[in-house]
Amino acid sequence: MKNKYTKITLLTAAMGMMLFASCGPSQELAYFKDAPRNEESEQGGQFSKGIQTNDLLYIYVESRAPEATVRFNQETNKIAVDGGVVMNPGSSAVTGYLVNNEGDIIFPVLGRLHVLGKTHSQLAAEIEQKLVSEGHILDATVTVKLMNFKVSVLGEVKMPGQIEATGERLTIFEALSMVGDLTIYGQRQNVTVVREENGNRIVGELDLTSKDVFDSPFYYLHQNDVVYVEPNMKQKKNAERDPMTLSYISSIVSIVSVLTSAFYYYLLAKKL
Repeated sequence: MKNKYTKITLLTAAMGMMLFASCGPSQELAYFKDAPRNEESEQGGQFSKGIQTNDLLYIYVESRAPEATVRFNQETNKIAVDGGVVMNPGSSAVTGYLVNNEGDIIFPVLGRLHVLGKTHSQLAAEIEQKLVSEGHILDATVTVKLMNFKVSVLGEVKMPGQIEATGERLTIFEALSMVGDLTIYGQRQNVTVVREENGNRIVGELDLTSKDVFDSPFYYLHQNDVVYVEPNMKQKKNAERDPMTLSYISSIVSIVSVLTSAFYYYLLAKKL
């Protein structure tokens, strides 16, 4: 009798364990698992398409004669420039130069500059050349940076939302690390990247489990990219079910287990 009801109890417990195991995720979680270890490979992808419309640029001019740079830097420039930015007296704020729909910015003294498609270093060199050739500064050194590099990460990640990066280089893995990585329910083989460039929308796909991700044009994220991590099939099926179903089943298994144990101890006590 004892062996009989011991088997019943073990069977009930096993059913409960199988039920919860079937509700857990079962997918490949490793990143770039087929990438060779301890080997060098050529870096692929392109991390920037150059300056785009609606980019907000930080431009700083330096010289061995600091007084010569005052009117060219937003931190110190108090002069209103047509179409540009007017700084309040005593303000140290930097609002940046917004690239308009024509791909232009308005820079103090130099006026309208066409910047669309140029890299930051190319624009810096161009401004340096103009400052020197026009006699404004003899030893100009210019720094250009992107101020509004933003990427949105949605779907099965731990902290979905918009992230900001400094500079113009951000990889898909850096972006995912900034939102806490994928949840265990996220599809690592099918991550979508939506990109808009020159008025066109491009939808790309990344397989984070393959070494080919490093050669993808979407490995380096661009300004305003949207990353979407799709839930796996098990998570989709769970979402389609009645959210209370799992709770009901769990309760039933617990009740059956308790009743079985109680019945076993009742019979054992009666026998004794």
